[in-house]
Amino acid sequence: MRDISRNRFLTVGFQFMLMSTLSFAVANLFIKFMPEIPAMEVVFFRCALGTVFCVVGLRNSGADWRGSHRWSLFLRGLFGTSALFMFFSTLQHMPMASAITIAYLSPIFTAVLAMFILRERVVWQQWIFFALAFIGVAVIERYDPNADPTYVLTGIAAAFCSGVAYNLVRSMKGSEHPLVVVLHFQLFGAVAGLVALPFVWKTPNGIEWIYLALVAVFSQIGQILLTKALQRENASKVSMAGYSGVLYGLIFGIVFLDEQPATFALIGIALVVGGMVASLYFNARSGRASEVHVTEV
Repeated sequence: MRDISRNRFLTVGFQFMLMSTLSFAVANLFIKFMPEIPAMEVVFFRCALGTVFCVVGLRNSGADWRGSHRWSLFLRGLFGTSALFMFFSTLQHMPMASAITIAYLSPIFTAVLAMFILRERVVWQQWIFFALAFIGVAVIERYDPNADPTYVLTGIAAAFCSGVAYNLVRSMKGSEHPLVVVLHFQLFGAVAGLVALPFVWKTPNGIEWIYLALVAVFSQIGQILLTKALQRENASKVSMAGYSGVLYGLIFGIVFLDEQPATFALIGIALVVGGMVASLYFNARSGRASEVHVTEV
């Protein structure tokens, strides 16, 4: 019998992706609740608890946690942790929706870097979509009074590091257990955070301890749901749901953080999201699913 559910717009995979993005958005909201906690301290707690979750999962799967591509795994951890640190810094100093929007530039860097790392081609239509997204960032930086140029650049740098990390992940596709790749990212972040703690440590108050734990928990839930979404359907079909994170960021910012986005900020956000969704739609229509990148924010 034909699976009718796969023809619906809200397929199971699409629903998993919506829930995954919501989980990451909730984690980001708790980070916004801790503006005084250094970003590297947040990275440490998120990655330390994430490492525990990965070790448990690997033990159940029987996979070798060390992996076979040690250098690539190290670099994936380095660039992934750098991206996470810079994204958290941006998130703490910019309106939530704008910070998340800039993070969604990472597929652009993924595609451009793939030209050199994986010898892939970017067709001319993609450059139009990428330009549209960068125009949106320029609008946010220029006309949003709450967008500090320093943190706009930090967010772009985070997206670049994310693009490098994702290309490294793709280079190991099929040869490393997914949990091994995630473990090395989490482990690198936990170690880097531990080294940084003596220099940046600020003792959390009572409720902030709970927030730090919830950041790790909801991030892990988001990762699990993301994996389920990608296992159920092709990435090109569910990745568009990932951009719901911008909508979650807008709603959370207004309801919980009293953020009132400026008109031009909304225009810039619309340009970025429009450019990236158009790029994803083009990929889906042209069968270029391998170039789709799902951002974990």
